[in-house]
This record gives sequence, structure tokens and C-alpha cells, in this order.
Amino acid sequence: MATPSGWRREGNLPTELTSFVGRTRLLASFRQRLQDSRLVTVTGIGGVGKSRTALRIAHQVRGKYKDGVWYADLARLQDPGMVHHAITSALGIADQSSRDEADTLAEWLGDRELLLILDTCEHLVEACARLADQLLDRAPNLRIIATSRRSLNARHEYTLAVPPLTVPSEDPADNPYNNEAVELFSERASVVVPDFVLDEDNVVAVAELCRRLDGIPLAIELAAVRLRTLSVEQILALLADRFSLLAGASRTALPRHQTLRAAIGWSHELCEPAERLLWARLSVFSGDFELEAARSVCAGDNLAPAAIADVLSGLVDKSVLLSFPTAAGQRYRLIDTLRQYGGEWLDKLGETPALRRRHRDYYLQLAERSEKSWSGPRQVHWYTRMRQEHDNIRIAVDYCLTTPGEARIGLELLSSLWFLWVACGFAREGALYLERALKGCSTPSKERCKALWVLAYLRSAQGDLPGSLAAAEECSTDAVQVGDSVAVLLATKMQGTAAMLQGDAKKATALLGVAIEFHRGGRELNPGLLPAIVELSMVLLAQGDFLEAETLLADCLKVCQERGELWLRSYAWYVTSLVRRGTDRRDEALAACKEALRIKRHFHDVLGVVLCVDQLAGLSLDLGWPERTAFLLGAAQANWKTFGLPQFGSPFFTTEHEQCVKECKKAIGDAAYDDAYAEGARLSLSDLIEYALDDFDDFRAPVD
Repeated sequence: MATPSGWRREGNLPTELTSFVGRTRLLASFRQRLQDSRLVTVTGIGGVGKSRTALRIAHQVRGKYKDGVWYADLARLQDPGMVHHAITSALGIADQSSRDEADTLAEWLGDRELLLILDTCEHLVEACARLADQLLDRAPNLRIIATSRRSLNARHEYTLAVPPLTVPSEDPADNPYNNEAVELFSERASVVVPDFVLDEDNVVAVAELCRRLDGIPLAIELAAVRLRTLSVEQILALLADRFSLLAGASRTALPRHQTLRAAIGWSHELCEPAERLLWARLSVFSGDFELEAARSVCAGDNLAPAAIADVLSGLVDKSVLLSFPTAAGQRYRLIDTLRQYGGEWLDKLGETPALRRRHRDYYLQLAERSEKSWSGPRQVHWYTRMRQEHDNIRIAVDYCLTTPGEARIGLELLSSLWFLWVACGFAREGALYLERALKGCSTPSKERCKALWVLAYLRSAQGDLPGSLAAAEECSTDAVQVGDSVAVLLATKMQGTAAMLQGDAKKATALLGVAIEFHRGGRELNPGLLPAIVELSMVLLAQGDFLEAETLLADCLKVCQERGELWLRSYAWYVTSLVRRGTDRRDEALAACKEALRIKRHFHDVLGVVLCVDQLAGLSLDLGWPERTAFLLGAAQANWKTFGLPQFGSPFFTTEHEQCVKECKKAIGDAAYDDAYAEGARLSLSDLIEYALDDFDDFRAPVD
């Protein structure tokens, strides 16, 4: 059996966008501490380079971790309860189970050899410390680097302080050309002004500038940007004037955090009025954002929509904003320290409540647009787009859940994103948010009805069938009360799904049949008509009615093809594979299953992937490859556990699975089965897809 034992995940470590200057001794100490300690917390003041230093060391040591180096940015996370979700998302785990979050994460880590970076923890210290202790206790080969303005006070922690860069002394005998701070200024200056050269004409002024900026990298970089319009001497003179206003004549009385604020404040003052206003308004965004979002949220008094693009460019030129291309277009991000500064100015302007509401409104409209377009030809676009907007979605949801009078709109936002929770790998997060929102909005309404059937959908996917039925029944009762016929039918469909998973064929057939009949004609393709057709086909399959099941699936595939729908199409191909296997058309079953997996490469659909891999395991056994069967079963079960209850705990799936395991062990013995199973269990979801597709490309049934 060819297994991917030589494959290794490289992780998701961000690319270093700028050169790293100095810190030679610090990096050497860092490497040693990381070797001796399983948790190293990098501390220091804002702007001193904690994150940059952590990333530099991570790039240097990445070859030592065969399961990769993984980066989780916590800077914009507001809710400590979402730390687990941020980390599992960064690791690429679709943690959708209803189990304890730490259990799921620790089990996935297992004996994997990886380095995890938790960046910007100071506002989430207790949650990060608690999680780090739990994971390090249960994952023996895990190492963690955390960055924080203060220690986590975790049990396994070693704290490494990052000081400012060394600055030139005032001793004329010292050589400023070999100084770290001067070198950083010179490197950044040459980017801003390509013909900049550090020489005897400017080195004294550069050295004094670095001393005045206390060697704080962010302050030095902001100063270097000003070379577009000012000489070094002019920058130094203006900065000296500002420091004098803040601290009088005593330079030594100015603490380093005041130095950074002075440097940021000075950069702020040198911005045009429109740039300062946009800087403040952009602080409501979490993570990165696009031009359309900035224009919609930030335009208004004293800032025309047509001017936003030019003002953004001005902030990029001044290094206040980062700008980077993506497949969907150019996106922007405020450096975290500068975002906090902008937030303070927004508070002073009295605009914070209004801007947070406008931010929420924009992402509500985006969610509603994406829901309406989900079942069409741009499905992959919306999948990518809404995953990219995840940080801002969280901020919008938090606003709704914490602001009086916004609970009902919160239900609208959360339920409009049902496809994000179900198809994009965030079922657990969506369920938790919905449960919180429903508690805060108990009066029956159409918004509450929709939230309830979405919650029922998520719970059934997690294998929580009693919880799913409870939500669906409550939805049905409320929907009758408020006169919401669509919610009644969707609640019926969700009850049919639960009945199918429970093995109650008669009830499932009746309920799913009602949903299909109501939605014929194209209403509610997802999650109404198309899932109901696929699920009814599974019920027919279980009853041995292969012809009717395949006929229904052919109709479903036709609708998907006509509408450009991919996500449900992959499920239709999966069930088609089951039907073909059940009628001894194994090569055709293999082709259908591979087609389902090819589509699933576009989505982080762990449920669909593990269902397909379970099917491939059964086909491998049929075709005489039991070692591959054991390997695939291990990979599937490991990923099932991150999603929810394996095989949903459903007799429809568990009976076939248990029979497959029994026959596989009989063919190769328990020991060989356990070895192959354990090897497969190490595979990540994305590697599993690639392995399954590549390994079966040239596979054919043996000739008798």
C-alpha cells in the first residue's frame, strides 16, 4: 500500500513581508529557550517587535516540526470564549462537534510534532493560559510561542522579554553604522526613497533620531516613511518639538510607551485631516477589509465616498495601513497598535456607536447577499469571501449580542449565515452563537423561527439528534403562531433529516416528501429542496429501492448543473456512489465518489469529506486492498471526531462502518489494521483529500 508517510504539513506561517534586522543574541537565546521550554511567551511594549521576532524564529526552526508551524492571530478576538475556535480555525480543523472544545483540540494534536504561535494574547490572558496548560498536558510533542504585553502566568511558561533595538551611544568613538536601530532606519528608508544612502552627511542625525525614538521598531519605521517629504534633519527637528511639548526639557523623563505614543501621534498629526478621520473610522474593522467595506462604513460627514480610495492610498503610503492583493481583489489592514490609537480618536470624536452600527449593517447586508447567491454559480466565491470576512462577522455578531435592542437583528445575521456554519467549517461556533442569541430573544418571531431551524440543521450535522429535534419542534410551534409557512416547512425538513439519521425510514420518507413537494419549482434550493432529495435518496437506498434513489439523484444533479450549484452536487455524487456500489458497479461508484471529493476541494466541508472517505474505504475492501481500507478508516475517524459524533451515531452509517472494520481486520489481522489505522489518523483533512484522489487515480479492480 502506498501511504503518504513522507508527506508533511508546512503549517500556515505568514510570509515575512519585510527584512528582519538585528536581534542576533535575542534570537539565539530564543532558540535555546524554545528547545528547553514548551511554552515561551514573548513580552514587551507595543511596537517593540514581539510578533515580528516570533515569526522570525518560527521561520528559522520550522524544519524541526514535521507537522508544521501554525499561526493563530488573536489580536482582534474580543470574546475569550472564542479562543478555541480561533485556534482550531487556524489549524484548519473543522471543529464542529458538540464535545468540550479543549478535548477536540487536544485529541487532534495528539502526538503531532508541531509549533503553535498564539499572537497577541494580552487581552485574553486567562483564556490563553488555561488553554495552553490543557494542551501542553495532553499533547506531548506540542510547543507554543505566545506574544503578549504581559506574562500568561501559565504553568509551563518561560517569559522572554523583547527589548527595544540597541541605539547608538553619544560616545563619538562608537560606530553608528553597526547599530541595530540605525540599520533598521536605513533599510526602511531605502524602501521609501530608493536612492537613500546612510553616509557621513546624515548618520549623526539618524543616530540621534533613533536615540530619541528609544530604538522602538514601529516608531523608527513610521519616522522613515516621512522621508518622502522631509529630510532626516527635518524629521528630527519636528519630532524633538513634539517630545518637548509632551515631556518638557527632560528627555530622560519620557518612558518608552510615551515615546511610541509620541511617534504615533506625530505621524497622526502629519496626516491630512481626511486621513486622520478615516484612520479613526477604520478602527471598527477586525482583521482585513476591502475598499467597498471602507467606503460603505466610513464615508459620511467630512469624508465623501468618492474620496475613500485616495485617502486609503495616503494611509498606505504613510505605513498606517497594510495593503495586499488577494484572489478577490486588494484588501487592507490596520496595524494593531495603530488600530488601537485610531479607536481612541474615534471615541473622542463620539462616533464609536454609530460606526459600530454601520459596520454591523454592512456585514448584515453582505450576509444576506451571500445567502441569496449561495445556490448559484458563484458559490465558491461566496465561500471564499465569507471565510475571509470571518473576523468582521464575529465583531458584527458581538455587537448584536452585547448591545441592547439589537438581539433580533443578531438572529437575522446569524441565520443568514447558515451556509457559513454548515458548509465552511464553523458549525460549533454557529450553534453557540445561535443559542446565545435565542436566549436573548425569546418572543416568537419570523427571525427567531429561522434561527431555530438553522440551529436544528447544525445540531443534526453534529450528531446531536435530540437537540436537533427539540429546535425543529420549537420552530414549528412558533412558526404556526406567527404565520411563517416557510419556517414550518423547513422545520419539517429538519425533522425528516433527524428521522433519517435515526433510521426511521417511514417517518423520514413522509417528512422529506412534504419538504420536496413544497419546494418543487425552485424555492429554497438550499437548505430545502436539494438536501431533502439527497436525504430521501439515502432512505430509499437503505430500503433497497436503488432505481428510485438513482432517478431522484439524477434529477438533483440536473438541477445543480443548471443552477451552477456545487456544494449539494457533491453530496448527490456521494449518494450516487453508494447506489452504484449497492448495485455492484464498483468502478462507476469509485468515479462518482472521486467526483464528489474533487468538488469538496473548494470547500472546508469536513462532513462531506469523511463520508466520501468512508465510502472509499469500503470500495478499497471490495476491490481487494484491505491495508488501504484500514488507512482510510483511520483518517476518516480522526476527522469525524473533530466534526461531531462519528457516523452521526446513526444506524444508517454505523452498521456499514462496523462491518467494514470487521472484514478488514479479518483480512489483515488486528496488528496490521491498527498500524495502518494509526498512520491514517495523522492525516489532515486537506492532505486526506489529495491522498484519496491521487492514490485512486490509476486504481482499478484486480482482474480475476
